[in-house]
Amino acid sequence: MRKFTTFGLLLLLACGTAGAQTAGKVAPASTPPMAKVSELMTKALKDYPGKEAMMITVVYPPGSVDPVHRHHAHAFVYVLEGSIVMGLNGGKTVTLGPGQTFYEGPDDVHTVGRNASKTKPAKFLVFLLKDRDAPVLIPVH
Repeated sequence: MRKFTTFGLLLLLACGTAGAQTAGKVAPASTPPMAKVSELMTKALKDYPGKEAMMITVVYPPGSVDPVHRHHAHAFVYVLEGSIVMGLNGGKTVTLGPGQTFYEGPDDVHTVGRNASKTKPAKFLVFLLKDRDAPVLIPVH
């Protein structure tokens, strides 16, 4: 099982390298804590040439906020613990709790992704259907 922070995963994917690190840099005190992403499995789909399925878990520490990004994938989210706030394309946000789901399409921009709590962590499972070997996350500026 691999663990990444959301920022680290974004940086890693943006640079196209495995193992990029930002050594010796201290984040400002006002920077929200970063999510921890764990890859559970990736499987090429023979029935869908060029596609793969990926499962990850994401843990948002209290106060965690994601940067604006996209996936270029079908992303199915299932909340396991806590409460998260999600929003796409600058539209209305939704607050989700355990057992609730969320969907992002390949053309959506994930404009809001954060822990709804400043005191409790949140955890969710994400199933992605994406192009094989394509980055999981793409930052949007």
